[in-house]
Amino acid sequence: MNALNVLNHLVLTEKSNKLSSELGQYTFEVSPKATKHTIATAIEQTFKVKVTRVNTQNIVGKPKKTRKGRPMTTSSYKKAIVTLKAGDKIELV
Repeated sequence: MNALNVLNHLVLTEKSNKLSSELGQYTFEVSPKATKHTIATAIEQTFKVKVTRVNTQNIVGKPKKTRKGRPMTTSSYKKAIVTLKAGDKIELV
């Protein structure tokens, strides 16, 4: 897998912004088949930083109802929280 297939997008929420500013951890939505090693190499190649740790979570879609009352589920995805070496950072914009 190359870096474009591994990383889907950067997650920007209040919690992820706090993690990035205080602890140097960044949150990404990644491919469900990506492993911790492929995620680390993809981020190192893309952003030219040193990754020290990768934590992953599989987020399961929640059951919901449509406006007409029909049952459906939201999309499932995989989330990766990446810790960078002290001093390294990713410019968000």
